[in-house]
Amino acid sequence: MNKFSLIEIDRIIEMAWEDRTPFEAIFNQFNINEKELISIMRHNLKRKSFKLWRERVSGRKTKHSVLRENSVDRFKCNLQRGISNNKISKR
Repeated sequence: MNKFSLIEIDRIIEMAWEDRTPFEAIFNQFNINEKELISIMRHNLKRKSFKLWRERVSGRKTKHSVLRENSVDRFKCNLQRGISNNKISKR
C-alpha cells in the first residue's frame, strides 16, 4: 500500500470514481490491477463510500474496455470543466 504517494492515491481514487475511466487505464498509468484497486479503495474510503463505489462499478460496462461500446471514446464528461481534490468544479 505504501508504494504510492498521497497525491497518487488521490488520483487513483478520482479515476476509479469516474464512470468513463476504465480499469485498464488505471492499470496503464499506475500498474495496479482491479483487485489491487479495490484494496486501495477499501483502505482509503469510508465504509459507506466504499460500498457505494462497489455498487456503482459492479457490472458497469464503461469500467471495462472490452465491454464498452465503441461510441464511448472519452474518459471525461463534456460538462466537466475540471477536477480538483476529488470535487467537480462549479459549472
